[in-house]
This record gives sequence, C-alpha cells and structure tokens, in this order.
Amino acid sequence: MFVIRKAEDRGTANFDWLNSKHTFSFGHYYDPAHMGVGPLRVINEDRVKPGAGFDTHGHRDMEIISYVLQGALEHKDSIGTGSVIRPGEVQRMSAGTGIRHSEFNHSKNDPVHFLQIWIQPERDQIEPSYEQKAFSDAEKRGRLRLVGSRDGRDGSVTIHQDVDLYAGLFDAGETTRHSLQPGRGAWVQVARGELDVNGEWLKAGDGAAIADVDAIEIKGRENGEVLVFDMAA
Repeated sequence: MFVIRKAEDRGTANFDWLNSKHTFSFGHYYDPAHMGVGPLRVINEDRVKPGAGFDTHGHRDMEIISYVLQGALEHKDSIGTGSVIRPGEVQRMSAGTGIRHSEFNHSKNDPVHFLQIWIQPERDQIEPSYEQKAFSDAEKRGRLRLVGSRDGRDGSVTIHQDVDLYAGLFDAGETTRHSLQPGRGAWVQVARGELDVNGEWLKAGDGAAIADVDAIEIKGRENGEVLVFDMAA
C-alpha cells in the first residue's frame, strides 16, 4: 500500500497571525477520510508571525512533538518548563493527566515555521513531562536518524507509544533504505524540498501512508527534509 496525501489537499486555518495546514482532521477542519494513521493523530504545518503565538491552553493524554524548520519557538508550561526550540531540535511534551502551555514565536522580526505532531499514547493518565534534544544536520545527512522512540534509544526523545520517529536530510542523489518489520507500516511526511519515496515524487507538505512492503526507499531530489513514522500497521 502506498497512499499519497497531497499538500494542496490538506485542511487550512488561516488567521492574521497563523497560517496552518492540517494533514489530518483538526479543530474546525473535519474529514472522516483523514483522521490519522494508527496512533498518529495530528501533523500541522504552522507558520506564525513575529511576536505572535498560541496563548496558554490545556491538553490531556497526548504526546505532542514540535519540530522547527525555520526560526525559533518559545515554550512555557505548567510543570515549570521554559525553553526555545530551534531547527535541529525535537521537543516532546507528554500531556498525560493534564498540562497547560503556551507557544510563541520567539522573534519580534522573523516568522517561525514548524510541524506540530500529536501521537496518541499507549496509556492514559501518565505523569506530564517534557523533553528536548538537538540533532545535528550531519547526523541526518543522507540517512534517517532516530529522533523519537518508545525506549529513548540512541539518544532519541521518549515517546509513550510504539512509534519510531526518524528525520533525514537528502540532497540530489543521496539515498537510503529503511526496512519495515512484518506487521509494521509507516507515514512519511516531507517537511521541505523534494524527494522520491519508493519511486513516487513527493514535495514539501506531501505525506504518504505505506504498508505491506519490505522497505522504504528514499532518494533526494532537491533540499529534501523528511520525517518517517515507523509504527504498527
């Protein structure tokens, strides 16, 4: 199975301060054909104007991951975390029994562009927690670098679900092969640039559900950046 979700078919929320593209149903955008894949529930591509952002609001029982592509995202929450997330860094916030947080563009002059990802945890009512780690371009160049996993292995952030999250950077001619174990599938999200995935051309904002194959073959076209979610099919 290889099903492409084109960038231009995503839902949209466009306000004065925020331009958001929704890969799956979110907020006022509802599409019963696109409710998520496995435990992966949300991939929002957000662009926030300088100095603007999401005021303090609450979450429960969700693993929330922020992946910044450009600019800097400022985070504050009710468990005492205050941080700035920049390109190359991965933030994981477990909402669990309940957490309140805010997210703002850290800059007064430049926009911030990031992916907001929600994953349903394997169990509810866990203790809220926060984690943030940096991964260099060199670690992701021409390969998939594990940046999130159930057990936090290889220096990845811990996700409270059976999901392995990989990030990779691919220029033209750079290739990699990611094997899928029996019973597992994947969601591939192109964050920017252009890539060939199992022979299909995908551009920034495109995603694809993949199952019933032995491997994912990725080949760079132009300044490609990709996230791969390896999870139960």
